[in-house]
Amino acid sequence: MQTRKICVIGLGYVGLPLARLFSTKFETIGFDMNQVRVNALNAGHDATLEVSDELLQTALANGFRCTTRLEDVKDCNFYVVAVPTPVDENNRPDLRPLWRASEMVGKVISKGDIVVYESTVYPGVTEEECLPVVEKVSGLKFNEDFFAGYSPERINPGDKEHTVEKIKKVTSGSTPEIASVVDGVYNSVLVNGTHKAPSIKVAEASKIIENSQRDVNIAFMNELAKIFNAMDIDTNDVIEAAATKWNFIKLKPGLVGGHCISVDPYYLIQKAQVYGVLPRVMSSARRLNDGMGEYVANQVIKLMNKKGVLVKNAKILLLGITFKENCPDIRNTKIVDIYTTLSEYSKCITVYDPWANPVRVKHEYGIDICDVPLDELEGQYDTVILGVAHKEFKDMDVRSFLSNENGVVYDVKGVLDRDVIDGRL
Repeated sequence: MQTRKICVIGLGYVGLPLARLFSTKFETIGFDMNQVRVNALNAGHDATLEVSDELLQTALANGFRCTTRLEDVKDCNFYVVAVPTPVDENNRPDLRPLWRASEMVGKVISKGDIVVYESTVYPGVTEEECLPVVEKVSGLKFNEDFFAGYSPERINPGDKEHTVEKIKKVTSGSTPEIASVVDGVYNSVLVNGTHKAPSIKVAEASKIIENSQRDVNIAFMNELAKIFNAMDIDTNDVIEAAATKWNFIKLKPGLVGGHCISVDPYYLIQKAQVYGVLPRVMSSARRLNDGMGEYVANQVIKLMNKKGVLVKNAKILLLGITFKENCPDIRNTKIVDIYTTLSEYSKCITVYDPWANPVRVKHEYGIDICDVPLDELEGQYDTVILGVAHKEFKDMDVRSFLSNENGVVYDVKGVLDRDVIDGRL
């Protein structure tokens, strides 16, 4: 097999771990347009915390490097695109990052090279949206001069168990021969191997339904939470009881944020409608999950009213703003919806999160992160909301932050002892 020199385009939560892993077997270079990000990586630190400083520095010592200069990757022959695939303000797929990345690939790709896309997309994007751009910019003919593959990312931010080398990867290629080449490259660095899909579209579809399925399942649990809360029945107790049956799928209600589950279904919803199919279940699940932050805020307000806590200008402590625990990722966090709803009643909301980057939170959401030590916040608040189950929060005396015993503690994640809370999702 031809010696592969790999370039990974996009060094975020997906691209960097993959590039670092590839560098253990192949000459690898990472490309990103963010100079600050590239400088930090070349200095040996990953701000997303997906790659430890030790692993990154070892990779750098062994020849891995990152760059913002496109000319530095012209001699690569295996390009991997791992850029974000967001939605716009109307929840329509925004393919601009993929188009820009495809233009870059078109400027550097040569005859015989392969480009593999990892970004989550609806079926058809790779062949219908991305590769025509590569063709146009490069002047090369797809499947004659250059070839393509698709291998959907399965990175779970903050998960130190299912790391990239342990994930079983779906692979595919634009021809049977290229599919085998792509599969061989990935197989060489993965512990648990690959699943070679019969086509690029099948691989694309497999990824989009992974997250859509989870979105629908969580939406069902959230709907149950609304029903049982109205009945004054603890949802978590119901789930524990039901989970004693062998084929019950045990999930918990919660906020669905991040860059995957809360975004990816919109790609399939949009494409399905092009084919005249209205995906009612998926659309309903999205609407329900997107409204859970506001629902939590209203549940907190109801508890405050019941306990005689004046909602107007109440002092509220919100613990956590990242979209999940033990991770600095703030993308599409639904904690912001809790904050926004409560801020209609009070401007005295303190947000504390030891994992979030205050500069990024301020830039993305206009919210200030409290920089006072946590123990200095004790005895000051009318209401405390545990929004994210960071390890720093689990064993703390949450009620110590209340100014009096009639204050409200609400547990979004269902991780606190029941005798210290007034309500939970």
